[in-house]
Amino acid sequence: MRARARTVRTRAAVRRWEFRQRHLAAGVWFRLRRVLADARSAYVISGEDAARLVAEGHTPAPCGAEVAPEKTTLFVNEERLSHVESRRPIAVGLGPEFLTARAIALVPFDETRQAGWD
Repeated sequence: MRARARTVRTRAAVRRWEFRQRHLAAGVWFRLRRVLADARSAYVISGEDAARLVAEGHTPAPCGAEVAPEKTTLFVNEERLSHVESRRPIAVGLGPEFLTARAIALVPFDETRQAGWD
């Protein structure tokens, strides 16, 4: 009987949390942290450089469009990133520099991998 009651309470707690997420951030912070978990280093780049990288085929992380201000978050290999003039290193994490930047280039731990969200 106690096990069943605990199960019901657990389900109710999960349901309450999911309902709150529907009207709030909808879990975007978890998705952003997941993208950052695959990054070895992070750089703020200009919007023009971000547009150029997207045109080259780098896919932006979908969770970047779900925050305000909207972010272009791309995984770029270190060699390609060395040619980006506007790059400025920042800490990998949800700190103030990351949150205020409009375009972020992330260097993955695994250089063969292009995106951390697929």
